[in-house]
Amino acid sequence: MNKSTVPASNINSEMPHTQHVFIIGCKGIPAHYGGFETFVDKLTEYQKDKTIQYHVACAAEPEEYDRGRARFIYHGAKCVTFPWRKLGPARAIAYDIDALRYFLHYAEKKQIKHPVFYILACRIGPMIRHFKSRIHKLGGQLFVNPDGHEFLRAKWGPYVRRYWRFSERLMVKHADRMICDSRTIEQYIRETYAVYKPKTAFIAYGAETAPSLLADDDAELLSWYHEHKLKAEQYYLVVGRFVPENNYEIMIREFMRSSTQKTFALITDVSDAFRQQLQQRTGFEQDPRIQFVGTVYDQQLLKKIRENAYGYFHGHEVGGTNPSLLEALACTKLNLLLDVGFNREAAADGAHYWTKEQDSLSSLINTADQMTPHEREELGAKAHHRIEQYYSWDYITRQYEQIFH
Repeated sequence: MNKSTVPASNINSEMPHTQHVFIIGCKGIPAHYGGFETFVDKLTEYQKDKTIQYHVACAAEPEEYDRGRARFIYHGAKCVTFPWRKLGPARAIAYDIDALRYFLHYAEKKQIKHPVFYILACRIGPMIRHFKSRIHKLGGQLFVNPDGHEFLRAKWGPYVRRYWRFSERLMVKHADRMICDSRTIEQYIRETYAVYKPKTAFIAYGAETAPSLLADDDAELLSWYHEHKLKAEQYYLVVGRFVPENNYEIMIREFMRSSTQKTFALITDVSDAFRQQLQQRTGFEQDPRIQFVGTVYDQQLLKKIRENAYGYFHGHEVGGTNPSLLEALACTKLNLLLDVGFNREAAADGAHYWTKEQDSLSSLINTADQMTPHEREELGAKAHHRIEQYYSWDYITRQYEQIFH
């Protein structure tokens, strides 16, 4: 592992002619799950331009943070931890403000010229004007990634959603540049906030394109299959956060309506409350084909599970370019996606699409079951080529390095 704790003197040493980039808004690196976390992990891992010095805010639970602020180097980035306070929906806001204040003070103290402050998500709009003025006094730039439509997420109540819309408006108003990981989101920003004439840039999210290092007869893989009673090429798969806006209910209900004899394996961090709600609405526990198989943090194992799936379902409809979709397009031959702009933008003709109407997905599953191996291989090749051409981490990193300079 490239992560190590280093003395403060090493953390604070600087090279001449360095472009400093302060990244705020992800929960930290090294990444486990999470789109922003994986993005920052890969941005630093694939770094080519060594004149860029990344500084990354990382979150720590209060009990861990009380032991002292940790500073460490990971993939060459200077990482600093901040408390992830137990404040409900406001915890991420407090975390962003803590990190931004600290990094601004650091840049002012070190007299860093022309820094870039890159804030991931639009959480601190009401406070951003003050911070922007301090950034500009350093000759710096404020970049913002708007993420997706956070105000549409089902987990938020009406007041929180109202705050997200208000905060997003102010972040767009004051940002020097909005970096969107989806052209659909970029268009939304330009049209919704046209009065501010936002300066935008499109840089997609990325994905690994290399195949898994595990063989088909790897002991770890076979053990996982045995544990969950699965067989290669005999299961449909979904990987993602267990939240309503990812349309688990529709996918489960439609799978139950289909005539497939394959299994539906759901890799997700299950919430008991939401699972119980799904059971009440669909009765999925009466269908032995549906299997919640927990989480898989081993990336090589997860990639192999994706590669060996018969097909992949994707029901995300909130957000920009989704990481789990890109990973599926890179690994899985047959991808069945909810027909929304974000998903069509990423997959184009490398996937098949379904709507939220009854029988749309179930009919597609029945059709997919009849596809020949050649048809699946051909579709998978199109998807993989699209990822290699437009979404490889090497390509994405080079785009970011250009814009940071």
